[in-house]
Amino acid sequence: MINVGMLSSRIRVEEKLLIQDLEKRNVNFEIIDDREVILEIQKNGWEYDVILERCINHSRALYALLLFRDWGVPTVNTYQVAENCGNKLLTTSALARAGIPTPRTMIAFTPQSALQAIEEMGYPVVLKPGVGSWGRLLSKINDREAAETVLEHKQVLGSYHHSIYYIQEYIHKPGRDIRAFVVGDETICAIYRTSEHWITNTARGGQATNCPVTPILNELCLSAAAAVGGGVVALDIFEDPDRGLLVNEINYTMEFRNSIDTTGVNIPAKVIDYTLAVAAQKRS
Repeated sequence: MINVGMLSSRIRVEEKLLIQDLEKRNVNFEIIDDREVILEIQKNGWEYDVILERCINHSRALYALLLFRDWGVPTVNTYQVAENCGNKLLTTSALARAGIPTPRTMIAFTPQSALQAIEEMGYPVVLKPGVGSWGRLLSKINDREAAETVLEHKQVLGSYHHSIYYIQEYIHKPGRDIRAFVVGDETICAIYRTSEHWITNTARGGQATNCPVTPILNELCLSAAAAVGGGVVALDIFEDPDRGLLVNEINYTMEFRNSIDTTGVNIPAKVIDYTLAVAAQKRS
């Protein structure tokens, strides 16, 4: 029988739903609290057929997945996917290499060069931290005065991530964006996230409605997911009035509580199907 480990930070709604599906199938599984984990780099002490990673903390997820990879333990998702998707610069770079349409993006390393890049791109722009989720620390910059203020704040904050300036063009969305879910080789469903605010994340109050998975959306999603390494991912996609669909970001430890009833798709069951398939492939 397949033995599954679920590495998690805390048991949220998503983890509860995944656990319920594992129990329904009578799968052997164990919840592994990442706050209590001790990993010996030179030795694999883990006897699991597959690890389902559900950490909230990106660094914990990344380093754990790295060691599991080195030990030959299959994971959902892989270390490479976590590395590519957990850093916005790496995500955009992977998408650009694959020819996936994305918003125009610039990187700068000092406040002075960042201001120059912003003015070259033209207002408004969006300034993002390289690592982050739930729409936190995003800044829409409408003019030079705002740019100088935000850049000064980032410089004073002083952390490594605030010293890399990720600058993206502002896309004039139709009051919504698309969150699409890819599991393996299938775009299983998608939602529109609608909000009067320019940040449409459901974690920030965006309202979810079903979005049909058209052939064009499906092809874009599968190509973008493959560009970052595949697996189980959620894509944030903008509808640009002139260029069509643009992939903004890709999430590797996706939340889905607001999308199950909205789409009618049993997302946790799809994730467990894929996880068990990864374990079975390793055994064969």
